[in-house]
Amino acid sequence: MKENNWRRDAVILENTKTYRSDDLAFRALLGGIGTGNVSLDASGRLCDFEMMNHPDKGLKIPYTFFALWAQFGDEKPRALVLEGKPEGISSRALGHPTGELLGLPRFDSCIVRTNYPFYYYQFEKKDLPLDVKLEAVTPFIPLDALNSGIPAFRMKYTIQNQSNKAARVSVCSTLYNFAGMTYYDGYDRLYQEGIPYNRSFGKEGISGVEMGVDGRDETVTKGSLAVATANKNVTKKPLWQFGGWWDGAEEFWQDFREDGRLQEDVSSDAVGSNIQATYADRYVGSVAAMEEILPGEEKEFVFYISWNFPNRYGWWPDGHSTPDDCGHRKIWKNYYSTVWKEATESICYLHKEEEYLISYSRKFADALYSSTLTADVVESLVSAVTVMRSTTCFRIQDGSFFGWEGCFEHAGSCAGTCTHVWNYAQALAFLFPELERSARYTEFLTETDEDGNMAFRAKRLLDGEKWDMLPAADGQLGSILRVYREWKLSGDEEFLRKIWEKVMAALDYALRTWDMDGDFVMEATQHNTYDIEFYGLNSLTNVMLYAALEACARMADCLGDVKRAAACREGAYKGSRAMDLTLWNGSYYEQKIDSEDLNKYKYQYGKGCLSDQLLGQELAHVYGLGYVLPKEHVKKAIKSVFDFNFKEVLEEHESVQRTYAYQDEGGLVLCTWPFEGRPKQPFVYSDEIWTGIEYQVAVHLIYEGFVEEGLKIVGGIRNRYNGKRRSPYNEMECGNHYARSMAAWGLLTALSGYRFDLGKNQISFQPCIRQEDFSCFYSNGTSWGIYSQKQNGGDGIEKELITLYGKENQLDEL
Repeated sequence: MKENNWRRDAVILENTKTYRSDDLAFRALLGGIGTGNVSLDASGRLCDFEMMNHPDKGLKIPYTFFALWAQFGDEKPRALVLEGKPEGISSRALGHPTGELLGLPRFDSCIVRTNYPFYYYQFEKKDLPLDVKLEAVTPFIPLDALNSGIPAFRMKYTIQNQSNKAARVSVCSTLYNFAGMTYYDGYDRLYQEGIPYNRSFGKEGISGVEMGVDGRDETVTKGSLAVATANKNVTKKPLWQFGGWWDGAEEFWQDFREDGRLQEDVSSDAVGSNIQATYADRYVGSVAAMEEILPGEEKEFVFYISWNFPNRYGWWPDGHSTPDDCGHRKIWKNYYSTVWKEATESICYLHKEEEYLISYSRKFADALYSSTLTADVVESLVSAVTVMRSTTCFRIQDGSFFGWEGCFEHAGSCAGTCTHVWNYAQALAFLFPELERSARYTEFLTETDEDGNMAFRAKRLLDGEKWDMLPAADGQLGSILRVYREWKLSGDEEFLRKIWEKVMAALDYALRTWDMDGDFVMEATQHNTYDIEFYGLNSLTNVMLYAALEACARMADCLGDVKRAAACREGAYKGSRAMDLTLWNGSYYEQKIDSEDLNKYKYQYGKGCLSDQLLGQELAHVYGLGYVLPKEHVKKAIKSVFDFNFKEVLEEHESVQRTYAYQDEGGLVLCTWPFEGRPKQPFVYSDEIWTGIEYQVAVHLIYEGFVEEGLKIVGGIRNRYNGKRRSPYNEMECGNHYARSMAAWGLLTALSGYRFDLGKNQISFQPCIRQEDFSCFYSNGTSWGIYSQKQNGGDGIEKELITLYGKENQLDEL
């Protein structure tokens, strides 16, 4: 891209959201794909330590923070914790030590801006003549899953001296060794199995402290940690003083605040120093870097933190039991730990390859944020990306990708890359298509029997047995559609050939199991994403069938399977028309049950307006399959979903189900009954609000030309996830970082009119937003970059495709 088109500072200011330290719910995730992560809150505080192979929302490791020391000329030095002061009402400091050292001075406040994967913090302290900024990042490079899956992050503090005196400034990183942690006592001590160690290390241009445990079996919490700096004037305290109460913290702070340097010798001969180590051992280490900064000058302080916890369980049954409780004891190696064996290896790798990793991460960030799309849309895209870097997603030792549905506070939520939830997700496929192809291999080659029965949770590989439930009609048909997506995004015909016979087996199973009378309208009992069975005819599963039939026809064409292609097209034609005649009520598609008494069946919706009634049609648009139902009915139905189900304020909405939006907020309800007829016990989530389905509907509205309505739904989501009540980067459903919310990536394809056929190396764009200039990020299985178009002064449009990574694609009309 031409240098004068890069407007990074302006882009950050113009097209990103701003958060402040009183946005108490804000969390910025740091960590790679499948590595676990740690978060930064809006004050710059490290929190939610989730590196040990399971979620841990709320876990704050004691004595883990950054601090600053400064002396101007011969003035009295000052020392502060490098965080904004605590905000709001909290029990964090009431009555017991937490290891957060809340009694130490801090900055007055913080401002945070996201330029993902970069988080920019501006610290404010009115009586301190330093301009203190932080750039926190874990590298993120689309199509490069390895380098987007590094178990480490970088914290770069840039400090400018705004006084008229030379200043000595020191930044210190402190980390508690939590390797081998079994539990946290709620005060300021972790209990660990094995023998912890903290030791100094220095190699390949960095210096720091490595941590771990010896003498412990290969369990899921055994691992290693490292903290290091690339600065040159470094002092260390590899191990804080042992002792009772808060002896170590006292000795550290007195040492650091004196001159900004650290002494390694922490021994004490004072009476009372020989308290037993079984009570007092806190394995805390610190690394400090000092710089001389002249008036007006600025210096950088670069720190890295990494971890390596090799062993994980692949399958947990729910959020209330441990694997041992339920017999799920099979341990897998994390993929990242086969690449980097110890934390020191990944920390050195991040430093050594920093130029490439940061420059391409910045290219992605600048491409995304230089878009002419709204800040709300960009923030939703970023939220979708954070799901794949949360504990929701992981890779086992051979590189195979898996995902939970989401994450409870301390365990995964619903294992096995659930097919009907991942129907909605789009972000991973467009950014890391090799990982989605891995999931398709698992679904079809491992989890689909010879008769075509597909388990909707991938348990066989992870836990040795097939998931023992009915197959999910929507999930099985959606998996077929995702095969088509993966093929079109990559152009990988070998992938298609390898999986094709199982794809057709799954389709044949669907037809003979759920379409019992052979009219291509499924009426038999159909398990679905609402965790219940729909009876009779419904559009949710049937439209998925017609999209899957059309996709199979096109795949069969490619493979020369003429007979199957013709049969699939005929089935799609017959079925879609028959369903349309049966279920269309003049406003939308409803459910028909072969009974006059709807209440004979629990958990149905009957005459209700189901928000995702046209999921299959929306997916057909995203994947370039065209209309599978009459266009005029599709347009009216999706508009009815918006008119009937979107509530700007939920004050009049009543629900006894789970609550994802408060009554003073807005959102899209999963189902309403505008013409009455609500069952006594409708399907179990009918009154809830799920961001994944909100995005799916918003995307579909945009495809049908209702751009304003689609963006209104997106605005409602962003108003709820605004950093105050909820983090903007954690959209919840059954757990945190819920996979369905990755449907947000469809906003990019819809608004840009993006179509792709990488078998022909062709892509095209037809933006739906009426404006003179348009630009956006694009990605597929072979490249990513920026698409832009401008009016050339007449009736023509000047189009440009700027490839920033990978193979150049041909810009054409598809």
